[in-house]
Amino acid sequence: MLRWRLLIGTIVVAALAGLCWLDAHAARPGMYLAPLALGASLLAAGEIIRLGKARGVEPIGAAVYLAAALPVAASSAPVFVDSIGMKTDAVAGVANMAQLGWLAAGLIAGLVVALLAEMRRFDEPGRAGASLALATLAVLYVGGLVGMLVQLRLVRGVTGPLGLAPLATMIAAVKLSDTCQYFVGKSVGRTKLAPRLSPGKTWEGTLGGIGLAVVLIAVTMPLLVDEGSFVFTRALRWGAYALAVAIAGLLGDLGESLLKRDAQVKDSSDWLPGFGGVLDMLDSLLLAAPVAYLCWAAGLLA
Repeated sequence: MLRWRLLIGTIVVAALAGLCWLDAHAARPGMYLAPLALGASLLAAGEIIRLGKARGVEPIGAAVYLAAALPVAASSAPVFVDSIGMKTDAVAGVANMAQLGWLAAGLIAGLVVALLAEMRRFDEPGRAGASLALATLAVLYVGGLVGMLVQLRLVRGVTGPLGLAPLATMIAAVKLSDTCQYFVGKSVGRTKLAPRLSPGKTWEGTLGGIGLAVVLIAVTMPLLVDEGSFVFTRALRWGAYALAVAIAGLLGDLGESLLKRDAQVKDSSDWLPGFGGVLDMLDSLLLAAPVAYLCWAAGLLA
């Protein structure tokens, strides 16, 4: 299993790095990563359907796929069509709010699709509520939060588009925190953090791992992102940022564990040996994305 995990992990990281390089040099920001986000939302929607069926809920598959994809597709609209969010002379705050409007429209459209599908299928009481609740979870949890990853790619600062930095640094901070928590927990972990949700997590691993990740991010990011200069106040900001997204990432991980424990399955899917499914790979990023977006949009780091 470890061999598969290392092999697939290397392939995934290499492919993602290649897409990021292409996206960074693309004529329009996000034109390579937005389709990836849309594909991930469809796969994740399928896993939500699988988790629901494990609990006896039979949703309308096509409606769930479409409802979950609509917010991501709408979030990607500024990539391919001219809007206030794409104008170089737009005020940052106005541009960011305009782009969030696309996500809001997609969320509303997704909920309407889910509701209309259940209205069309309804023939007897007893299943519509649970099925609609599952579809709504797919819209908000999958569509909304994956859509925030797209928004993070497009966020603007006072000097203009921020490029890949917001998305890349969020992923780096969250995954570094995940890795540090794992190794610290394996080394010195004793006290269970949430034994019913994630038996492998410990308080020692969580606190030590997050603390180590915060220090590493605070030291390295000013050198890598801030034009190679190290300023103590900037390091403090990067540390606060890393702490916020790491905590959000932890909650995202536990939230997805809740869904799996309730469905009594080990992984959200079994198509990716050693990694589980798309939700297993994205869980910590999903809740971290809106936190990171707020930090960048508010000018904490840019």
